[in-house]
Amino acid sequence: MHVEAAEKEWSAAEIRDLIRTRLRPHYAALAQCSSTRELQSLPLYRELAPVIGRVLDTPEIGHFGPADPPARRRYRFLAWNVERGIQLDGQLQAFRSHEYLKSCDVLLITETDVGMARSANRDVARTLARELGYHYAFAPCYINLVKGAGMERRVDGENELGLHGNALLSRYPIRRVRSIPLANGIDKMRGREKRIGRQAAVWAEIHFPNLVVHAVSVHLDANSTQRHRRDQMQTILDALPPRGPVVIGGDWNTTTYNSSTAFRAIMGYCLRVLMGVDNVIRNHYLHPYNRFERELFRLLEERGFDWHRANRLGEPTICYEFENPRMFHGLAEWVPLWCFPFIRWALRNHDGKCPLKLDWFAAREVQVDNPVVIHGLRDAGGAPLSDHDAVGLDISAA
Repeated sequence: MHVEAAEKEWSAAEIRDLIRTRLRPHYAALAQCSSTRELQSLPLYRELAPVIGRVLDTPEIGHFGPADPPARRRYRFLAWNVERGIQLDGQLQAFRSHEYLKSCDVLLITETDVGMARSANRDVARTLARELGYHYAFAPCYINLVKGAGMERRVDGENELGLHGNALLSRYPIRRVRSIPLANGIDKMRGREKRIGRQAAVWAEIHFPNLVVHAVSVHLDANSTQRHRRDQMQTILDALPPRGPVVIGGDWNTTTYNSSTAFRAIMGYCLRVLMGVDNVIRNHYLHPYNRFERELFRLLEERGFDWHRANRLGEPTICYEFENPRMFHGLAEWVPLWCFPFIRWALRNHDGKCPLKLDWFAAREVQVDNPVVIHGLRDAGGAPLSDHDAVGLDISAA
């Protein structure tokens, strides 16, 4: 199943007006629910459901890119989880000055906010597109009823809109934008971070002068089973045309863990310690296709997608540092504090750091070359621009 632009073309301004007038006044009341089932039983929610559906099912599309850019032999794709856009000003500067980033033709951007206090209530995807000269599409995933998770709840101000989703930006014209809703791995209304919605991939045709490519920006669920992530990818593949050039990229959260509950995640961690921390980092965290996430990568191969040549295999794209306050508070949302001394002990020979490979590309019916991982992107003051590294590759017609 996929959701195309609605029959009535709802503008970004109209959607924002719906949120401000119809939804936002009720966020506090809706956030009192402790489960989606409880939420859906509320008369207030049933009254608001059509508006919620309209907001979540309407991709936002804008055009700040050139109308007729020149053809090239190769086109450069970048996939980056920008961590909500909290460091948006630094990210903009990186896109303007970093030799690789400023050469990219298509950006597959995950974790983008619209009107969230944690990212200064900015429209992250639209701002990137406007400032850098890209066409763009944004697929809403969640209506956030609170300010976020962990340290995000401590930021000043309140959410003006509370939207979060994924985006696709292109210097070349984009057409036939669609949102592909993905089933939830956990109940998003349980716990302290209250969200209405589900992950959604954003898909569009990129019209290069000598090639048309279906591009998909994908963020798979972290708090889910490995099977669930595989099934989310199947939902995306089922929505795509059976033939033709495709590039899929983003944060696939291939942690190797079943994180659908804290108990399962803790048991999984104990198993990996018994397997040997060095062994697991070397052979599983950096190569999740070897065992724990094997079915996801096997599915891609069965559908004709090449992920081997599209990625730097064995190279991490995120490094969890358990002494990092932001990561600590995020993990503490759902893992008991008594687990942390054990985690520190297990990583004692790794300086308290744990590298993983979470960000990927897969491609079909195009030639892929020069995959890269761009480490260490920081602002002028030395602050990391995201908790994820960016990944890139070049494509040309097969």
